[in-house]
Amino acid sequence: MEMQSRVVGDVEVLAIKGRFDNTTAPAVAEWLEKNIGHPRIRMVVNLSGTNFVDSTALATLVQGLKRCRQQSGDLHLCSMERPVYMIFELTRLDKAFNIFVDEAHAIQAFAS
Repeated sequence: MEMQSRVVGDVEVLAIKGRFDNTTAPAVAEWLEKNIGHPRIRMVVNLSGTNFVDSTALATLVQGLKRCRQQSGDLHLCSMERPVYMIFELTRLDKAFNIFVDEAHAIQAFAS
C-alpha cells in the first residue's frame, strides 16, 4: 500500500493506493489519529487506487469517522472503484459515510 497526504485549503487529504487490509490499516489509523487533533477537522480519504479493503480497513475508517464527528468535523470518502464500493454497500457503510465520485466533489461538499 502507498499513502500520500496533503492539505487542500483547510481539508486534510489522504490518498491510498493498493490493498487496504489488516497489514496496512495500522499506518492509516496512525495518520488519522495524528491528524484528528483539532475541532472541526475536515478529512477526505481518496480510495481511487485502492483495489481491496477488508474488515480491518473498514473498522479503521469507521473509527476515523467517529473521531472526526466527535470533534464536530467530518470524514468524506471518494473515488472508489466498483469492487470496493460494493463492499461498502454490502456492509451498509455507504449509508454511514459521505461518498463522492471524486476528490474535488468531496472537498467542495465541506463548503456547503
